[in-house]
Amino acid sequence: MQNLLALTLADETPAARQGEGPTFHWKWSWRGLLELIPFETSERSLVLSAGIHGNETAPVEIVDLLLKALFTGDISLRCRVLVVLGNPPALAQNKRYLESDINRMFGGRGAQFPQGDETARALQLENSVREFFATAGPDRWHLDLHTAIRASYHVRFGVMPQRNQPWDESFLGWLGDAGLEALVFHQSPGGTFTHFTCENFGALACTLELGKALPFGQNDLSRFTPTHLALRALLSGNKPEHYSGTVERYRVVQQITRRSEAFQLHMAAHTLNFTPFRHGVVLAQDGDERYEVQKTTEYVLFPNPSVAFGLRAGLMLEKLT
Repeated sequence: MQNLLALTLADETPAARQGEGPTFHWKWSWRGLLELIPFETSERSLVLSAGIHGNETAPVEIVDLLLKALFTGDISLRCRVLVVLGNPPALAQNKRYLESDINRMFGGRGAQFPQGDETARALQLENSVREFFATAGPDRWHLDLHTAIRASYHVRFGVMPQRNQPWDESFLGWLGDAGLEALVFHQSPGGTFTHFTCENFGALACTLELGKALPFGQNDLSRFTPTHLALRALLSGNKPEHYSGTVERYRVVQQITRRSEAFQLHMAAHTLNFTPFRHGVVLAQDGDERYEVQKTTEYVLFPNPSVAFGLRAGLMLEKLT
């Protein structure tokens, strides 16, 4: 089953649906879903997901390398893992999604979208995670690997879901050691995969944004070496090497939402993530609705004027001291 990616892209069922690797039992449960349970008892359970957006291929290639290392014995598994390749049909076509964005559907929000394969897939992923965490201890992680549509002042950064409890500083430290240059903290619930696992299962969850979306084979994975090495260490039960870079922290202060055809985003098409805007600048308009910078300085994240009606066309952040 080290060829999970090839099987997933080809929509093929493996000859055997379960078996043993060098240090673990494995079970193929559905297209793009593989559970690995180490022979040694482990307190940690990790959901490692990629490909929720089908054109974000670098993380999928990293997961593929990790699986190959596990099945050849190059990595000895020391934690329970559920590997998720999120949207296989979109991955096969190198498209962000085919009908609707799965990463807006979790936690019952799929009912707001036209029903189809992607809404069904979101429910399938919810059920798979629920089953995986049903036998897990309290040490639960979810790392959802993505790439951004746009280039960014921070090449690698993490987006943290809204959480009622304080974040575990050792988890945030691990994210820094994984090479993330910035962390963005949501202040309100959302339909993302990480918010679903954080809210429902108490998982320490983060969406890792690694570089820019490119087709398979065009990614320079050396840009993500700290993340790759940190994931290898995590799977083997070790601490990653300390990454000496500074980790900036931001929090979301407003969301720009596209509601109609009249929507206009007043940003250049080449605007980078984390571009700063000063107080009073008009960011977007949608009919009579205006979005302006409220703080002294706000930084834009994920600006996208072409999203479907009712979805976010950008987030505005403030930097935390």
